[in-house]
Amino acid sequence: MSNTAHAIEVDTAELAVENKPAKLSTTDETKDLVVAEVKSPAPTKNSETAQRIKDGLIGGFKAMIPPIIGIIVFLIGWAMLSQFRPTLPNPLVTAQSAIELFAHPFYIESANDQGIGWNILSSLGRVGTGFGMAALIGIPLGFIIGRVKFVRDMMAPIISILRPVSPLAWLPIGMVVFQSANPASIWVIFISSIWPIILNTSAGVAQVPQDYLNVARVLRLSEWKVFTKILLPSALPYLLTGIRLSVGVAWLVIVAAEMVSGGKGIGFWVWDEYQNSQYAHIIVGIFVVGLLGLVIEQMLILATKLITRGETTS
Repeated sequence: MSNTAHAIEVDTAELAVENKPAKLSTTDETKDLVVAEVKSPAPTKNSETAQRIKDGLIGGFKAMIPPIIGIIVFLIGWAMLSQFRPTLPNPLVTAQSAIELFAHPFYIESANDQGIGWNILSSLGRVGTGFGMAALIGIPLGFIIGRVKFVRDMMAPIISILRPVSPLAWLPIGMVVFQSANPASIWVIFISSIWPIILNTSAGVAQVPQDYLNVARVLRLSEWKVFTKILLPSALPYLLTGIRLSVGVAWLVIVAAEMVSGGKGIGFWVWDEYQNSQYAHIIVGIFVVGLLGLVIEQMLILATKLITRGETTS
């Protein structure tokens, strides 16, 4: 019996030894980790910057492909159309005319014969003057309309009647009142671009939560404090949108107003080139108007982002 028990104990010990998990030495594990770290070094700042630049270039290239294709399709369609209408200059002839025009953009032969540069500056000056007057009057009026219900109800029918009027319909009134083409054109820009500023500013003020105004009333804040601390920050995005729309309307109106009223400006220059059968110059003028409008819009978008970002961080 004792021999049998002894045999069972030996078998049990052998099974325990066989099932015992193997242990790795701490030294071996440390060596393996060190080797792994040496083989896969951590990415450096320079490599991250290079990868970021590479990704940005690839993304920018991909983003440029659709516009480039669109421009190519547009030029092909333009060239095909010029084949059916020989009087319409093709892209190559128009490009040559543009090079000739901008080779001497500021020449002066007479009062009505000046370089395209002077005409562009004249139009920009009129737009700046008319838009500046619209902003100077439209922004305070928009705040008053949005803040005071009586004024809002009083101005509603006037704005509803005058806002849909075509800009060129205001030109004869300007000629009658000012007796001159230049102030009449500025008047048309002013009366056409003031409505987006008024409407967007008043809408921004009207959407201010009533709780904010109630707290200001409890704290007995002055009207100036209410304006600077509550109304202006809340209405700023609406105001900036109104300014963008207003500048776009002003730039659209000036070309038509100058065509009708005459004088110096890009609109008059385009019409004068039509009278002289310089059709390539007309197309150049169209592209100049479009590019200037694009530049102005992008500048306003950038200014809007900077201002709203500053308001958010403050």
